[in-house]
Amino acid sequence: MNFLSVFFFLGRPVDITCLLRQASFGVFFSIGVSSVLAKTITVCIAFKASKPGSIWFKWISFNVSYYVVLLCSSVQVLICVIWLLVSPPYVEFDHRSYPGKIIIQCNEGSVIAFYSMLGYMGFLAAVSFLLAFMVRTLPDNFNEAKYITFSMLLFCSVWISMIPACLSTKGKNMVAVEIFAILTSSAGILGCIFLPKIYVLLF
Repeated sequence: MNFLSVFFFLGRPVDITCLLRQASFGVFFSIGVSSVLAKTITVCIAFKASKPGSIWFKWISFNVSYYVVLLCSSVQVLICVIWLLVSPPYVEFDHRSYPGKIIIQCNEGSVIAFYSMLGYMGFLAAVSFLLAFMVRTLPDNFNEAKYITFSMLLFCSVWISMIPACLSTKGKNMVAVEIFAILTSSAGILGCIFLPKIYVLLF
């Protein structure tokens, strides 16, 4: 779904694509990052529960990961619903940026809601990265945390470098930068977590 959300950014902006593109991107990415966060918490609990007499053992059967994904993604859904109801994005005709040219682009409506959506996603990624970084030194049986650390590091690096790139571009160039960031960070999360598993299976 992260990869498919790119299609809302392609082509001439119209009302429906402007309305859906940032919201769908935010919700799908939050579900993805929440899943990585849930995986990190599961790894941490599994290690702690392996010690005799650990109080963490009861949390294994509690399906913590489902609740983490549901709770964390619900917050992002709520932010996006409020954004779309109060001040939704719309098609804008920019006459000022380039004299003699009209740039058709999506205005995000509420800038506060837009940055709240991005900020919450960044918060989830940062928490996941910090948790994975803290448990990266676990024994080899629990080395999943190393892959999660690299995937979140790549994710955060892509989006931190995208911010100045987006602020310094306009129109279709800005859209191209955002599409590149979405595809790179999605591929980074998938690649860093699953390529080592594929390598072990194949070789």
